[in-house]
Amino acid sequence: MKKIALVISPNYKDYAKKYLKECMESIRAQVFDEEIKVFITDNETSPESYKLLRELAPEAELVLNKGNDGFAKGCNDSIRLALQETFDYIMLINMDTVCDKYMLRNIIEYAERTPDTAIIQARVMLYDKPERVNTIGNETHFLGFGYGNGYNKKCSEIMNDVKDEIFYPSGSAILIRAESLNEIGLFDEKMWMYNEDQDLGWKTWLAGHNVKLAKDAVIYHKYEFAKSIKQYYFMDRNRIIEILKNYKFLTLVLIFPAFFVMELGLVLFSLGNGWFKEKLKVWSFFFRPSTWIYLYRERLKTKEIRKIKDRDILKLMQGEIKFQEINDWKLKLANPVLRCYFSILKIVVFW
Repeated sequence: MKKIALVISPNYKDYAKKYLKECMESIRAQVFDEEIKVFITDNETSPESYKLLRELAPEAELVLNKGNDGFAKGCNDSIRLALQETFDYIMLINMDTVCDKYMLRNIIEYAERTPDTAIIQARVMLYDKPERVNTIGNETHFLGFGYGNGYNKKCSEIMNDVKDEIFYPSGSAILIRAESLNEIGLFDEKMWMYNEDQDLGWKTWLAGHNVKLAKDAVIYHKYEFAKSIKQYYFMDRNRIIEILKNYKFLTLVLIFPAFFVMELGLVLFSLGNGWFKEKLKVWSFFFRPSTWIYLYRERLKTKEIRKIKDRDILKLMQGEIKFQEINDWKLKLANPVLRCYFSILKIVVFW
C-alpha cells in the first residue's frame, strides 16, 4: 500500500474560513484505497485560526507558525514534517481547490506507470468554468516569465493535442516522489510567494528528472488572475532570481541584451499600471550584498544537482510571452523579436 502525504497550502488570515471546508470535503470524498495523511501549516497562528482549523480539518496534522512565513516556507514546513515519516509521495494542493473524486487515484496510477518522473501535475480546471482550463502544465519563457498553458480554453478543444511533458507544475496541484525531494530540494523560501513552483520544476529538469501532466487527474481551482497580478514585486523579483541562479554564466551573458530591453519595456508597463514603485523595489533587492551572497550559494546548489545542459533546458522553454488577460501593444511588438532572438540563442548555446 502506498502512503501519501497530502499537504494543503498554508492558511493565512481568512483563507481557511473561505476555502478549507469545501477543499476538505473533496479530499474525504476521494475514491482511493491508499493511505492518506493531511498536513496544514497555519501562518500567523491565533487562537481563532487554530480553533477553526481543528473544526474544519480535525484529521490534519498542523504546523503552527507565530508569524506569516510566506507560501514557500509554509509549504516546506509541512513537507519537512511529512518527510520525517515514510511516505511514498507528497501531494501539494491549494486550499482554494476542489478535487475530483478520482483525482488522487488517477495521479498515483500515472506516477506508478512512469517511474522516471519526479513531479506530476494534475489537470487544473477553473472552478467557476469547469469546462475550461486553468493550466495543463506551465510554460517558461527564456527570460523567466511563467504562465499556464491552455488558460481559459475549453478542455474538449485542446486535450487531444496536449503532451504529457511540461516545464513546470502549477503549485495548485503537484505530486512529488518523496525520494526526489532529497536530491532536488524543497521550495526556495527566499521567494516567499510566486514562482517557487517554477523554480522547483526548473531544478527537477536540471537534475535529470522528468516533469509531466496527468491528464485524467482533475482538480478545480478558484483562480483569480487579478489577485495574482497585484503581487507584482514577488512575480518580477522571483523571475529574475530564477534566471540568475539556474542558468550557466555564459547563458546569462547571451540573454543579457534581451533582458535589458525587456527591463526597459517593463518600466513602461509598470508606469502605465501604477507599479513603478514595486519595480524600483525589485531593482533595489539586487543591489544588496546579502542578495548576491544568497545567489552565489544558490548557484552552488544548482551546480551540485545539474546533470542537464542549458542547451537542453532551452529546448523546453518558449520564445514568446503569453500573459493571460493582458492585452498590451508593446508585448505584441516585442514577441516577434523575442522569438527570433530565442531561435538564435538555441543554436548558439552548446553548453
